[in-house]
Amino acid sequence: MNINSLLGKRKKTKKFEEGNVHYKMKTGDIVFSIINYTVFILFAIICIYPFYYLFINTISDSTLVTKGVITWRPRGLNIEVYKQIFTEERFLVAIRITVLRTVLGTLCTVMASAFIGYLVTKQEMFGRKVLYRIIIVTMYFNAGTIPWYLTMNSLGLTNNFWAYIIPSIVAPYNIILVKTYIESIPAELEESAKMDGASYLRVFSSIILPLSKPILATIAIFCAVGNWNSFMDSRILMSTKTSLRTLQDVLQYLLTQASEILSEGANNGEVSEAATQKAMAARAQSIALSMASILPIVCVYPFFMRFFEKGIMIGAVKG
Repeated sequence: MNINSLLGKRKKTKKFEEGNVHYKMKTGDIVFSIINYTVFILFAIICIYPFYYLFINTISDSTLVTKGVITWRPRGLNIEVYKQIFTEERFLVAIRITVLRTVLGTLCTVMASAFIGYLVTKQEMFGRKVLYRIIIVTMYFNAGTIPWYLTMNSLGLTNNFWAYIIPSIVAPYNIILVKTYIESIPAELEESAKMDGASYLRVFSSIILPLSKPILATIAIFCAVGNWNSFMDSRILMSTKTSLRTLQDVLQYLLTQASEILSEGANNGEVSEAATQKAMAARAQSIALSMASILPIVCVYPFFMRFFEKGIMIGAVKG
């Protein structure tokens, strides 16, 4: 086959690729597409409706919300509950504590996971296997809540903001993900940097960190959601210092308060108007706080989605 025939085939292929290719869908394809789109649209509505239902309940009249008549559209427009949330000191303090905890906790955990994950990939590190196995063992054994509380108390981490940050810095699962990802990076990049005189710290900061953005973003999502939604440590460790309680803890307290008010009145044989109003106000605040706690995660998650998909797939392929 001569060169002219090859060039002719190449031109024909290029012409075919550049032209518009029309594919006539068959009846079966059309039916499948309709069913496919219908199912996914219904699934999307099912996923979105709880958030919509929560939102319309926050801007509707609290009396109607308590009666459960708000289903598809808001009634009796009322945004006073949002004004209370963003003006009352206890709510503002809880939001600040939660945001600070999420930012600092996520940053510290991601950096620690990246650095430790890089260290345990170094064959020349003394005691590397022992250290890695000790970290892994903590995934399978848990002393329980009471020993955990006694340990935190002995370390002076009760009623202390750093109780939110320090215990979660070393996360075994995150370290495994980072280690697996770093092992997938070509070793020649690090070797060439070492030949140029780069230290371990320089290699880590200039090569490993930039190339590990997908897995670090994945870990950041896990850590941010975990820190934002956590309330048990706040409830147990900050029992006497309410100024350090998180948003989720305050939300759970409001829900408990509303239930206790109504149950106390029912046990006494009657529910007073004042008690009902107080319970309604607590429930309305809890619903609005729920909406306020959901929105930040919902808004941030799409920006990390592309990194999340790539990072989690690499962690799944290599063990």
